[in-house]
Amino acid sequence: MKRIGLVLALFAAGCAQEPDPRGVKAKEVLLQVAATGRAEARPDEARIMVGVSTNAPTSAAASTGNNAAMTRVTAALAALGVPADDIQSRNVTLGRVEYGPGRGGFRAENMVEVRIRDVSKAGAAIAAATEAGGNVVSGPDLRSSDPERARNIACAAAYKAARARAEAYAEAADLKVKRVLAIRDGSGQPPMPYYGRGAANGMTVQATAPAPPVHAGSDAYEVQVHADFALGR
Repeated sequence: MKRIGLVLALFAAGCAQEPDPRGVKAKEVLLQVAATGRAEARPDEARIMVGVSTNAPTSAAASTGNNAAMTRVTAALAALGVPADDIQSRNVTLGRVEYGPGRGGFRAENMVEVRIRDVSKAGAAIAAATEAGGNVVSGPDLRSSDPERARNIACAAAYKAARARAEAYAEAADLKVKRVLAIRDGSGQPPMPYYGRGAANGMTVQATAPAPPVHAGSDAYEVQVHADFALGR
């Protein structure tokens, strides 16, 4: 009898259900859902590239003239309230002109990136820079100073959408969402800018132009989430 009991015990142990590595229990159904969340944020700062290009017969004259003009440009930006920490040099060059009307002379160029912490002042900054002698201007690059906040809102929206979809599946199958087994963050898309009509993006402004209109629009942040749910009765 002892031997028969041992055999039955071993048989029962062998028939016991192995635990599901995904965390699904007996009589539960695994549901895997992917959903997308979206959030919008209004840009609150602008980046513009401002520079001076100077041609002269000699390298010294080109460099001297360029330095003087660039000093006037940065002074004009400072007068507008742009702090020194928000002006960063990006490119400084001096070389001989090999073709075109100034061939044989020299060209000096100096480019800085300017951070404007108030989008409404971006047009005025561009006008001030060009009025002071800046003849190479591009931008603005509009962005949010806290993009992570918008992404987090999009993540929350994505999970809520995934949960709602799981609830819909469960109801259709006459089941309930018992547990959340896993949440996996999908690859987020970079912000997609939406500008109002007449947005001044990627423009080049002449020195005699008035302050151009700059429209902040909004940036859309989109993220995807993958979630696993256990459904049961």
